[in-house]
Amino acid sequence: MAKRTPPPTASDDEVRALLARTHCPVPFHAVRTRFLGNIASPDMQSSPMEMVKALWGGELPTFESIDDVNELIGALVMGLWNRLTRHQERSAPFRLTRMEVPATRDGLATLARLRREELEGFVEGLFGNKESLDLPERAHKALGTLAEIRAMLKGAQVLAEDLTKPAASDQIAVTIGHFRELTRIAEHEIHEAVLSCTRARRQMPAAWPARRPTLH
Repeated sequence: MAKRTPPPTASDDEVRALLARTHCPVPFHAVRTRFLGNIASPDMQSSPMEMVKALWGGELPTFESIDDVNELIGALVMGLWNRLTRHQERSAPFRLTRMEVPATRDGLATLARLRREELEGFVEGLFGNKESLDLPERAHKALGTLAEIRAMLKGAQVLAEDLTKPAASDQIAVTIGHFRELTRIAEHEIHEAVLSCTRARRQMPAAWPARRPTLH
């Protein structure tokens, strides 16, 4: 019987399918940012496998065979994780998930939720199981900006989901346009945080203590 060989360069679509098949509670867009945050993390005790297990609450899902285990590791670690490491270079900025949504309440709420989960995922990956980290000044500043953007996204999501609040389609379209600009800012700040933390690990410059942001 031919054995299934996990592709070390599993595509994003293959990773999505694998996460769905193993009932991963973390959506793919948040998995990407969790991994990126952990790759950049100054916590030298963090590891790809610990971050993978954290996707299922700290324990890997149940497998029927060793081939299934190898497929998971091949797709998530050898594939997705390794691809994301290239964003530690200034010439390879990270891009958040692009999604076209209609100018409706549901569209606005969906986009706000997706982008919020991405930003939360980055912070989750960066801090791992730590409540505080010594971060470089630029990364510290970036987290502050990302927290502000996250709060705006959360506020917009709550308003969009509240049917008692007025929300004309033209107003929603304007808000979605603002989200595009916020996306560009968030991408820039994430990239700067990753670069700053990467330099910190290599050069060990002065770092600023930072506590994990409270996500309301």
